[in-house]
Amino acid sequence: MSDTSSSPKLERGLSNRHIQLIAIGGAIGTGLFMGSGKTISVAGPSVIFVYMVIGFMLFFVMRAMGELLLSNLNYKTFADFAGDLLGPWAAFFTGWTYWFCWVVTGIADVVAIAHYVAFWWGNLPLWIPALACIALLLVLNLATVKAFGETEFWFSMIKIVAICALIVVGLVMVITSFGHNDATASFNNLWADGGMFPTGFMGFVAGFQIAVFAFVGIELVGTTAAETKDPEKTLPKAINSIPIRILIFYVGALIILMAVQPWRLFSAGESPFVGMFALAGLAGAAGIINFVVLTSATSSANSGIYSTSRMIRGLALEGDAPKAFAQLSENKVPRNALMFSCMFLLAGVVLLYSGDSVMVAFTLVTTVAALCFMFVWSIILVSYLVYRKRRPHLHAQSKFKMPGGTFMPYVVLAFFGFILWALTTQSDTLSALLVTPLWFIGLAIGYRVVRRKPGHVALRAAHVAKVAVEKEDAGAFRIHGPAATEAAGESEKQTVSID
Repeated sequence: MSDTSSSPKLERGLSNRHIQLIAIGGAIGTGLFMGSGKTISVAGPSVIFVYMVIGFMLFFVMRAMGELLLSNLNYKTFADFAGDLLGPWAAFFTGWTYWFCWVVTGIADVVAIAHYVAFWWGNLPLWIPALACIALLLVLNLATVKAFGETEFWFSMIKIVAICALIVVGLVMVITSFGHNDATASFNNLWADGGMFPTGFMGFVAGFQIAVFAFVGIELVGTTAAETKDPEKTLPKAINSIPIRILIFYVGALIILMAVQPWRLFSAGESPFVGMFALAGLAGAAGIINFVVLTSATSSANSGIYSTSRMIRGLALEGDAPKAFAQLSENKVPRNALMFSCMFLLAGVVLLYSGDSVMVAFTLVTTVAALCFMFVWSIILVSYLVYRKRRPHLHAQSKFKMPGGTFMPYVVLAFFGFILWALTTQSDTLSALLVTPLWFIGLAIGYRVVRRKPGHVALRAAHVAKVAVEKEDAGAFRIHGPAATEAAGESEKQTVSID
């Protein structure tokens, strides 16, 4: 089915405060709370530069995505502009890969949530909190998009309060020269034990392969475009504030953590947030931070359910997924797509019975997820390069131009190549690197099958005529790009009328 004027449409129920906090929540992942201990243990203080470099590079991905989404408000997600600019294959690969990214991440989150709940109720079977979490998030997402926005708003607020509290408590400990474990809290700890790069260049490189997973979900605001009030003002604000968020929530928190105690005292298997509050002697510190990490994992799973359902609906509108996934409920949410994604999260319950292999599975799924997210980020950059070449007039009219022009996308793509190389330096991440291509082989086969279905081209033509357009006057729009040409069987300059 196509998204015609007679069919229900997604509701623009996300306000500016929702989008701002969703953007923050996407930029602050569970990887910061739990994964930063491992990152510090392998890279030392150089991890500060690791997070700065990754944040710097991904800012340009976000700016490219922002300019593309705002160049045509009929784009609902980045899969739409990828299909319009690069061709139908790009929409198919981007949409399904993004769905896979969040399903894999969601499975890891469900397993983590069950273990966090066990902190308080150790005798409770792990499958109970896992199923309860999936059911709760499904109910919240089935209500309205505003319910999702409110949930993410408060989840993000908890993260922000926790990190700000850590920075304040840590600063007090540094100012008062707090002593512990034969060490003293001081900024000298950042360079006194082997310098800023104590584990050498390869230790610095190892930090990238771990830290990149902490940033997955930073592009989440790109899936909210169709449900955002006043996107031309809201999206630029959310994207432009990313650098300051990275500096405060990542770099600021890590500087404080490693100033309070030398980097060698951090354990790869423990949250450094719990350790620092425990050092400060705060009663119930472990329970408080466990609650924060629990909400962070729940927030990640919540975002995954939301984003995958919207992406699946977009694929269904183009004929790349079953038609039933395009239908909206009375509350204007893609009910069938939501339930489909939640079914796959049940795989997390299976992982709970894998015993000692849980952590091995965690490393595998998080690395696979990071690789797939990098594919999506790369598609965004390549789409931007094609957009600049094919539609320079739209760039000239844009009020939210990508800084660095067409040069920076190549720099960021080269950086992603560096990350791929970094993943080959460790045996566990190398395994994930070798497994991930199987997903894309499966997608290629799936694409060939879908393309051969009767009526697929006609369905895509109807949707592209609705989405891949540029406004020319009050009632006329112009189809653009290879997607429009291939699907509609017409030239790029054909004009159609849309009510």
